[in-house]
Amino acid sequence: MRFLDPAAGEGCLWRFRKFSCAGPQLAQDRGGLPAILGRDVSGVVRAVGRNIRTFKPGDRVLALASEAYAELVAVEGSILTHLPDGLNLVDSAAIPLIALTGDQLVRLAARAQRGQTLLVTGAVGSVGRAAVHTAKKLGVNVIAGVRARQLAEARTLGVSDTVAIDDDSAIAGLAMVDGVADTVGGETAAKLFGRVKNGGNFGYASVFPGETSKLNPTVTVTRVRGRPDASKLREFADDVRDGKFLLPISRRMPLRAAGEAQALAQRGGLGKIILVCP
Repeated sequence: MRFLDPAAGEGCLWRFRKFSCAGPQLAQDRGGLPAILGRDVSGVVRAVGRNIRTFKPGDRVLALASEAYAELVAVEGSILTHLPDGLNLVDSAAIPLIALTGDQLVRLAARAQRGQTLLVTGAVGSVGRAAVHTAKKLGVNVIAGVRARQLAEARTLGVSDTVAIDDDSAIAGLAMVDGVADTVGGETAAKLFGRVKNGGNFGYASVFPGETSKLNPTVTVTRVRGRPDASKLREFADDVRDGKFLLPISRRMPLRAAGEAQALAQRGGLGKIILVCP
């Protein structure tokens, strides 16, 4: 199946030489097959629409878009941000989806406020790291929830405390928290739901057992799906440039290996995978 090249229209069109395999994304998310997957993009503007004033051909840009597994991507100018000087164009493609998902998980779903205590699960994963970063900037006391073997790594994130979420006794001994920013889901999410204070918030980005929320109707449960936010994306990019936010990248693969990269991402347990256009 061949897809027609997009046109700039009212937005920007840029020829991407680099972009990332951000993680699991099913074809159903794009309305079924055939589909072009991918959300993260970084690259160089090739053409702009007649209403675009803030970008020009040759600009290095970054965005959370759609149909990103392609050499050409057309997006609205409102979701684009300039890539800060000093950032690698290839590796920057790893930023958009994980940064915005983690940020929105903390601010919009867990509704974390300064001085509160927030448990971030999967804290050493890509989205988890972004959630921890946002929470710390907000002045929140962060507990990093990870597997027991990851506790030492989690402490390097500068969190207030850590807890092994694969240890039922550790979960049982966890003090009540104001909220949870969950990136793990499933049975673990169900167990941790019981550690949220009355009136607290449970935000999740993966899977939450449907009946669990009935155990405490006072806790607000909210799912987040990363959505474009150019201003916040630029903030994260600046923090990456300044060494304030670190994002592990596991490998770089050619665009022709997108299928393999997607399979690896869905398997999980890796850092970011960057797809590189020829």
